[in-house]
Amino acid sequence: MDKTILPYIISGISVGGQYALIAIGYTMVYGILRLINFAHGDVFMVSGLLMVYLAAALPLTVAIPLVIILTVLLGFTIERVAYRPLRTAPRMSVMISAIGVSYLLQNLALYITGGLNKNYPQIPWISDRVTVLGMETSRVTIITPFLTIILVVLLVLLINHTKIGMAMRAVSLNFETSQLMGIRINSVISATFIIGTFLAAVGSMLFFTNYPGVVPTSGAMPGLKAFVAAVFGGIGSIPGAVIGAFIIGICESLIKGLDTILIVNGTITEQIGLATFSDAFTFVLLIIILVFKPTGLFGEKTTDKV
Repeated sequence: MDKTILPYIISGISVGGQYALIAIGYTMVYGILRLINFAHGDVFMVSGLLMVYLAAALPLTVAIPLVIILTVLLGFTIERVAYRPLRTAPRMSVMISAIGVSYLLQNLALYITGGLNKNYPQIPWISDRVTVLGMETSRVTIITPFLTIILVVLLVLLINHTKIGMAMRAVSLNFETSQLMGIRINSVISATFIIGTFLAAVGSMLFFTNYPGVVPTSGAMPGLKAFVAAVFGGIGSIPGAVIGAFIIGICESLIKGLDTILIVNGTITEQIGLATFSDAFTFVLLIIILVFKPTGLFGEKTTDKV
């Protein structure tokens, strides 16, 4: 493979893994509640801010697990306070509630930080620089895809081989019938939010180690791209969300480096600003996929009951 392209491929795989950990939260919640949890990207941002403040007061060995626990508690609380009371309300009401929670988290972060950029702490070992295939990069870039795959495999095993996983699958297929069969719907939904926010907390640590600036809007674009990845792969499908995230991460990284690649190969002689379109390309790609496959790459056609 061209050594000019290789760094962007590796970086794209790493970013894709971070998007995947966020996208799984979107796709799991949608699979069970048919709800787009618009606050999920902001939970990701809050996790980053928690690390900034806790790492300043506590040793990292204490701060890291505490950040994960507090992020999970935040996700659990959002479900209990903002979504559970609206369980029988029209779907639009729940969606408005999700948007409200998103803006609430952003404004709380703005109030606490004053809108200033907060530097994410360096986490030993994963922040270190390493040389791989003749290129220098941070260790987090290398471990992210492997950690993502391990977490996804564990999640799939949990869903396919445990009681709570069977309950999740039952609820995703038919909410009402699951209730009649005695499945504790509230416990299943809470477990879904706990798993989703746990993965978002891990993704937050990996993401902000690579991009160490945290501001109140830091979760907006990663959250939006993770949502696009979930739709791209077929929302409701965990493998689809992961594959969609990796594709988007790689394409985004290649476009950011396209000017450099073309200059090195002699195609152009100066920067023409193609990196400007890296975010737009994500959504153009989604439109193209949905035109030809409206349910996404791995989505299944569903029929609504009348």
